[in-house]
Amino acid sequence: MYCIPNRRKLEPLLLLSFITTLLCLGAGTGMASTLIHVEETAEQLRQHLHTLTVAIGERSVRLPENLARTRDYIISFYQDLGLPVETEQYQYRDLEVANVICRLQLGDRPAAHYIVGAHYDSVWGTVGADDNASAIAVQLETARELLRLSSSARLSLQVTFVSFALEEPPAYGTRYMGSRVYAKAARKRREQIDGMLCLEMVGYTCQEPGCQSYPFPLMFMNYPDQGNFVGLVGNLTSRGLTRSLWRAFKKNNELPVISLTVPLGGWVMPSVRLSDHASFWDQGYPAVMITDSAFYRNPHYHQPSDTMEKLDLRFMAELVKSLLIFFREVGS
Repeated sequence: MYCIPNRRKLEPLLLLSFITTLLCLGAGTGMASTLIHVEETAEQLRQHLHTLTVAIGERSVRLPENLARTRDYIISFYQDLGLPVETEQYQYRDLEVANVICRLQLGDRPAAHYIVGAHYDSVWGTVGADDNASAIAVQLETARELLRLSSSARLSLQVTFVSFALEEPPAYGTRYMGSRVYAKAARKRREQIDGMLCLEMVGYTCQEPGCQSYPFPLMFMNYPDQGNFVGLVGNLTSRGLTRSLWRAFKKNNELPVISLTVPLGGWVMPSVRLSDHASFWDQGYPAVMITDSAFYRNPHYHQPSDTMEKLDLRFMAELVKSLLIFFREVGS
């Protein structure tokens, strides 16, 4: 026999159900807006960009003193946060360079290990604001905000932030790339890496229809023609990581995201291999490039005109937020 519940007893249950529904919805959408203060984060990003591109300037191998100043700036940032930091030194011809490594362990026995990587050098003749000071700035602020988030949320994961010394020519494609040095050593020591997130040029946007282009054959596949989104590029081995990132990023309504999975390690579309994620693909690790799409959007690519005033600080701050959403989900 079905009995109609007493209304006074039912109302608290309905209220509890309503609150629970709101919390579940908030975890996917509204609560994302409370993860960071976007304006404050944008200001921190601006300060990093000013230091890297104005105070230091060009960070190419022809100016080793500037590479050293950049390395020291990154080290000092992590030390000021109270985080452990180390360097992975190696020789590039007659120059000693170093990857900077900061390990943020959340929980006593982390269930997963992710790497957030970005190269800190620039190509000759440019201060490299988008390429790649934007990525270093986002990397540093993601570390700061993730540390802050860990004080209020129970997370179980390790995130290793690696700033790679060399990626640009003439080191590109050689064993001297910082990411190749790290990934090869990680494979040799059998390091568990559940995913490598490669930040590559993450600060430039364009709003005019047609300002966004694509490599063949993507221009025929109905991708957006405005450059206001962040792209995720993974190989077949990285499909699970790409999907997890895409689902998390979609919960940030302020930052559009598209994804691409390429077969055969990306060799069928060589332009998608042009960053540090490919070093991890080649060692069998899942890795995804997170990018504004580089020269398919930014006309200042590898030019002296790649300067900080052309970057979209809010876009970069929203990327920090999207990364926090991802780490909150995989670490919960």
